[in-house]
Amino acid sequence: MSIEVKNVTKIYGEQKALDDVSFSIEPGHIVGFLGPNGAGKSTMMKIITCFIPQTTGSVSVCGFDVIENPIDVKRQVGYLPEHNPLYIDMYVKEYLDFVGGVYKIENRTARIKEMIDMVGLGIEQNKKIGALSKGYRQRVGLAQAMIHDPKVLILDEPTTGLDPNQLEEIRNLIKNIGKEKTIMLSTHIMQEVEAICDKTIIINHGKIVANDKTQDLQNQQQNQIVLKVEFDKSTTQKDLQNIEGVIQVKNSNNNTWLFEIEKDAVRNNIFQFAMQKEIVVLSIQKETQSLESVFKKLTT
Repeated sequence: MSIEVKNVTKIYGEQKALDDVSFSIEPGHIVGFLGPNGAGKSTMMKIITCFIPQTTGSVSVCGFDVIENPIDVKRQVGYLPEHNPLYIDMYVKEYLDFVGGVYKIENRTARIKEMIDMVGLGIEQNKKIGALSKGYRQRVGLAQAMIHDPKVLILDEPTTGLDPNQLEEIRNLIKNIGKEKTIMLSTHIMQEVEAICDKTIIINHGKIVANDKTQDLQNQQQNQIVLKVEFDKSTTQKDLQNIEGVIQVKNSNNNTWLFEIEKDAVRNNIFQFAMQKEIVVLSIQKETQSLESVFKKLTT
C-alpha cells in the first residue's frame, strides 16, 4: 500500500481530533479526502507527512512507519499544504534550486527544467514568486512537492482561490500526475472529486463515515433508483404514475421525466407502457446523485 492508516487517534488537550481512523490507499490512485471544516482532514495529512505525531495507532507510507522512519517517509512524500508556504522574494528557479538542495538532488538544473515544463511555469520562470498570480504560485508549490520525484503526493486544498481557468488547468495537471503517482487530495469542491478521483474518503468529527470508489459511493447512498426517460410524444403524469413499480414521477423538461422506482426491473414496465400508448422511448438512463448530496447526508 502507498498509505496505510490503522486505528489512528490524535488528541489535542481534551479535544479528540481523530478517533480510531483506519484506511488504506493503493498505488496509482487519486483519492479525494473530504470533510467539513474541523473534521480532522489537515490533522490526518500532517500525521502522514510527519509534521505531527499521532497519539495512538500507526501510519506507514510505502512501507515506512512515520514514527520509526520519518526521513524515509519524507523521501517518498511530496506535500502541498493548504497555505502554500513559498519564499516570495525568491525567483522561481532560485526557489526550486533551494528545495532541490534540501533534498540533495543531483543534476538539479535538469530536474528544475523538467519540473518547470511539467507544471507549465515556462513563461513565468524568471519572475519573483511574489509577482506571480495565485494559479502560478500553486504551480510552484506543486513543482516543489514533486522535485524529489516522490511516489506519494499529499495536496491540501490545492485549488482554493483559483479562478475557473486556473481551476481547470490545475485539475488537469493533477490528473496527469496521478497517472504515475498516488495522490491524496483534500478539497471542498465536490465537482473536483467527481472529475478526477478514483476513490473518496469522507471524515466527520474525526471518524471515517465513508470509504469507497467515488461512483459506488454515490450509488450506495441513493435511497431510490432514479431513471431519466425521454419519450417522443407528450404523456400525462397521472398515466406514468400508474406504471407498476413507480414510486414517484415528475417532469424534467418537455417529454423528459424522472422516475423514482423500486428496482431496475421497472424499466420493462415503462417500455410496455410506451408500446400500449404508441409512443417511443428515445432514451432511458439511471441518474446518479451528486457527491455533494452524499456529503451532506453523511456529515449533517
